[in-house]
Amino acid sequence: MYTPLPLPAGFLDRPIAHRGFHDAAAGRLENTRAAFVAAIEAGYGIECDIQLSADGEAVVFHDFTLDRLTVETGRVDARPAAALAAIPFRRGEHGIESLAALLALVAGKVPLVVEVKSRFNGDDTLARAALAVLQGYAGPAVLKSFDPGVLVALRKAGAQVPLGIVATSSYDDPEAGLDEAGKFRLANLLHLPESEPDFVSWNQAAIPSAAPFLSRFGLGLPLMSWTVRDQATADRLRPHVDQIVFEGFTPA
Repeated sequence: MYTPLPLPAGFLDRPIAHRGFHDAAAGRLENTRAAFVAAIEAGYGIECDIQLSADGEAVVFHDFTLDRLTVETGRVDARPAAALAAIPFRRGEHGIESLAALLALVAGKVPLVVEVKSRFNGDDTLARAALAVLQGYAGPAVLKSFDPGVLVALRKAGAQVPLGIVATSSYDDPEAGLDEAGKFRLANLLHLPESEPDFVSWNQAAIPSAAPFLSRFGLGLPLMSWTVRDQATADRLRPHVDQIVFEGFTPA
């Protein structure tokens, strides 16, 4: 049995803004500098996603392609970080941030949750790139991923920050290329002896359910929930979770 790392002090004090405190109508798109500044100003923690640039840099972006949020199309990992930074979002004034630039902006003011995106193909390049940047960061931060292999790779690379597994009860993302056995393994946290997460981040729609309940009360792992989109859901979750990741409203 492993001993989980504790979350940084203050990590559970206030809700965490999903991809920043974004509001498209106000010109603050998800995972943009404007959304991150708004979260800092409101005192919310920040959750963000990272992808790999063509030149091996961790950049802050959720999708594998540019199409939905920017004026360009194509894969994120087909362009170097400098080119990505120059691509305008559909709204706002800034381009795609590097993880290093985001860390410089946050500078320990609020907790930071960094999700390492994965295609479940065993490639640990992004995980290592993220860890290399975070190793020099003194603020409260954690790393998480849907892919248990990412957690294994981070530990092998010497991660000293808490690592979390993101999970749900149903997996239907064709990008992941998971077979039914793989989906069952993830949905039931059967990888815990290998991945050894320090916390669990679970789909709010599947709370309460057995796997997150047992990880919280049986193993003592802090439980986050995603993505909470209204106060009624936040209220429903309160007895079952330690933290929420929210968007689309201002939590009470």
